Amino acid sequence: MKKTLFGLLVAASIMALPVSAQQVLRLSHNASPGNPKSEASLLFAKLVEEKTEGRIKVEVGGAAQYGEDVESLTNMRLGTLAFSANSQGPTSGVVPEFSVLGLPFLFKDLEHAYKVIDGPVGDKLAELADAKGLVLLSLWDNGIRHVSNNVRPIKTPADLEGIKLRTPPDPVTIDIFTALGANPTPLAFSELYIALQQGVVDGQENPFMNIYSTKLHEVQKYISMTAHKYETTPFLASKIVFNGFSKKDQALIKEAAVEAAKFNREESLKSDAKLRQVFLDAGLEINEIDSAPFIEKTKGVYDKWRKDYPEMVELVVSEARD
Repeated sequence: MKKTLFGLLVAASIMALPVSAQQVLRLSHNASPGNPKSEASLLFAKLVEEKTEGRIKVEVGGAAQYGEDVESLTNMRLGTLAFSANSQGPTSGVVPEFSVLGLPFLFKDLEHAYKVIDGPVGDKLAELADAKGLVLLSLWDNGIRHVSNNVRPIKTPADLEGIKLRTPPDPVTIDIFTALGANPTPLAFSELYIALQQGVVDGQENPFMNIYSTKLHEVQKYISMTAHKYETTPFLASKIVFNGFSKKDQALIKEAAVEAAKFNREESLKSDAKLRQVFLDAGLEINEIDSAPFIEKTKGVYDKWRKDYPEMVELVVSEARD
């Protein structure tokens, strides 16, 4: 009887011990497996769980499993989604100043873009995002963008005339291709492959890594090295969710986001040279361009955005010039 009573007391005392609950949070993105955005998201999840010693677990929903970018932004602002490796275009729908990073022919190369966004420009964007209920944890990379299509090689701005070109829902991109004479057609990225396959649009614009991971090269004939703009991948957290973490865990999450950003950028830098040969082997025609006439035709884009967002344009342009 005494042994039984002792056993019950021990069991009760064990049950009374505090159990550390694991917080499970979701991360959304629209990329396919193998894309640097997808791989960096998985790394972020792994790092967060390691750094918080299992207190926080991040479940990654890629290929828009947890919603397209616009939906993810809404859910983060409501506090029903924790993280998103989002896209510059949709993010600019909430924080318009993100679009300024996509002004035409602004950056020489990826390293030049990284230098600019990692300074006062990134700090300003973080401040603006915070005011809209979003925490900018780090700026990942979405590459220098090129045009692909099924009609003809794009060698001069005149070659774009009449071409129905899918763009993200990003006003600067739309302004660029309107100025160049194309017919810009905003469309969700997840719908792009079928739209190209069925001829709903003639072409699109993306960095090589996005073209490859979504297999867009299977339904395109020509890639033109326009390098017309750069885009980031804003890695964002819900301010509502983030403010619920301890200061310690906030710092650890930011560390994980910065480490994931470094990995993401390294993978992006590797992709262009490698994928160019992949596309050639697949039978695509790749052509270089003389950027001067494209730059001339898109000068008005700067004028428009200087009028609407003078401070941000001045900051970005001056930082890019240094």
